[in-house]
Amino acid sequence: MERQCVATIGFFDGVHRGHQCLVSQVCRLAHECCCPSLVVTFDKHPRQVLHADYIPQLLSTLTEKKALLMASGIDRLEVLPFTVELSRLTALQFMQQVLRDKLQVKTLVMGYDHRFGCGGGEFADYVEWGRQTGIDVVLARELEGMKVSSSRIRRFLAEGDVRQANMLLGYPYALQGVVVSGHQVGRHIGFPTANLKVQEDKLLPALGVYAVRVRVEDEATYDGMLCIGHRPTLNNGDELSVEANLFDFSGDLYSKKVKLMLVDRLRDEQSFPSVQALQQQLEQDAAHARRALNIEH
Repeated sequence: MERQCVATIGFFDGVHRGHQCLVSQVCRLAHECCCPSLVVTFDKHPRQVLHADYIPQLLSTLTEKKALLMASGIDRLEVLPFTVELSRLTALQFMQQVLRDKLQVKTLVMGYDHRFGCGGGEFADYVEWGRQTGIDVVLARELEGMKVSSSRIRRFLAEGDVRQANMLLGYPYALQGVVVSGHQVGRHIGFPTANLKVQEDKLLPALGVYAVRVRVEDEATYDGMLCIGHRPTLNNGDELSVEANLFDFSGDLYSKKVKLMLVDRLRDEQSFPSVQALQQQLEQDAAHARRALNIEH
């Protein structure tokens, strides 16, 4: 049987600085109580289950979220399958059946604006339901000095403002995936690219060109630039490409896993009158990317 623990619960999309502040309080309180710390989250966005045609635009995939949470110093991570049946539990039922009986939660730390359970409630209601359940519900201290939310980070990324998004995240926003075969035009104009297949529910930032750091197979990191767009100069149609040019790299990246960490946005996507004009612009982009990345070192 699991020991009683200090826990928090949430979807934790992006595991941003607000989430990190909450989790650190859970860890500290657990240490003071000589209990394990626990984070409870869900495998799917609730709207994916309640609305079958909904495709979320997530800051972190489930794999990324689990890695970020485990790196935060917690003792345990519980990923609950979000089902229609689970969505129908009231907060009191959820606290009794899941938090107390299944997960042995002794103390629940809640963010000031977090709600769970069918029908929700105010924080005072959760305190009362906790009293009935035998769970001590405490209010987390807010992160001072900045307003952080997953929705705010999404808005910054939609505008291409990765610097602001990264500041709120506390780490560089990243796209991860496997390199797939592309059109192979880049290599003919001196800018070979790795074309990335990104999970469809992962949020792509605004179309354009970015300065990035590229981690290949968790082994080596390269500076580079990333283009997200429809390749208008090359008549790519409606097909959206995510392709990165790695500086000072030679070799085959096909089928390898790469992580693109966005540092700065260089420009909007543009259409050029010729491939030669595109090539000249890419040379300028590479110079700008090197400068942006050198500043970050």
